[in-house]
Amino acid sequence: MAADAPKRAPIPAPSGHDESLRHEVQRAIDRGIAWLLANQTTNGWWSTPDHPAITALPLVVLNGEPSGKFLKNPPPAVQRAYAFLLASAKPDGGIYATNMANYNTSLSVLALASAGRPEYTPAIRKARAFIIGTQVDFGEKGQLDTPFDGGVGYGNKYSHSDLNNTLVALEALHQSKFVVADAATADTKGLNFEAAIHFLKNCQNLPSHNNQPWVSGDEANKGGFIYYPGNSMAGGVTNSATGRVALRSYGSASYAGLLSYVYADLKRDDARVTAVMDWLRANYTLDENPGMGPQGLYYYLHLLTKGLTAAQVDELETKGGKKVKWRHEVALRLMNLQKPDGSWMNDNARWWEKEATLTTSYSLLSLELIWRGL
Repeated sequence: MAADAPKRAPIPAPSGHDESLRHEVQRAIDRGIAWLLANQTTNGWWSTPDHPAITALPLVVLNGEPSGKFLKNPPPAVQRAYAFLLASAKPDGGIYATNMANYNTSLSVLALASAGRPEYTPAIRKARAFIIGTQVDFGEKGQLDTPFDGGVGYGNKYSHSDLNNTLVALEALHQSKFVVADAATADTKGLNFEAAIHFLKNCQNLPSHNNQPWVSGDEANKGGFIYYPGNSMAGGVTNSATGRVALRSYGSASYAGLLSYVYADLKRDDARVTAVMDWLRANYTLDENPGMGPQGLYYYLHLLTKGLTAAQVDELETKGGKKVKWRHEVALRLMNLQKPDGSWMNDNARWWEKEATLTTSYSLLSLELIWRGL
């Protein structure tokens, strides 16, 4: 039988912790969770039954609540949500309605894994196999002969890989690896991490490791990431003399790249990791998603928190040499953005950020990680 999810050990307060801010963050978490619970449907899902991912994220939030009360005694709301997720599972192991199969399955795995309940292990194993099966291999099979090889896409009709779907797939596999902790329960076919890193480097503006024609050698973009090879949501710059288009790096993609490298076990001193960290230091801001303005602001803050936590960065040294206590700054930014009813919502609708369940979940997941680091 597979190992159960590891139990959370009490986390000692870090040296120099801020107890006052911790209490403020806890208050913001409590208000946000109250909003989530008040806005769940009686059928167990949040916002829409068409995308289980939107229900999965609040479950990860509830399971990550600092006191652990939702893990110890799951209320009916939690039980209904899990019943909905399990009812959304397909015979092939995917957990989705009709489309965005990998995205929905990966986030559903995060929710199932975060519960730490042995009865969810079969569904997690099947979903892991589904995710692994979506890894892209164009061209000659087994050869890394296209820039897209090794990544993961939305699934269904969207066959090419992209950075966001690759990230959620890697995170789902990382957070659920306890179900294959011994040889007897190991996946018969694991993810090809060498291929995943191949795809990731082909999304990075780093001429020393990526020779695609769109790669920018400009210091403003060097080390950062784009959405997928040949496509940046932040657009590009055209050389008037040659007509060559160099694509711009942007914030949320660059934190997605950092996190993906961490989940793929790339060493912290690897040139690709140090390059993206240099870009992130040079472009640190909480006012916007760098390169995208207000678009995807909450996703950016979410990935910033996850990325710097996973990279074990307590103070971020910016380009000017200033050492930033980023947890304090992100906590204050999010608390100031919280709505009177306890929710969060972006005024800019790009990437579903007017969907309050999504942005509230992003914000609460960030605050829970920050609480543990204060």
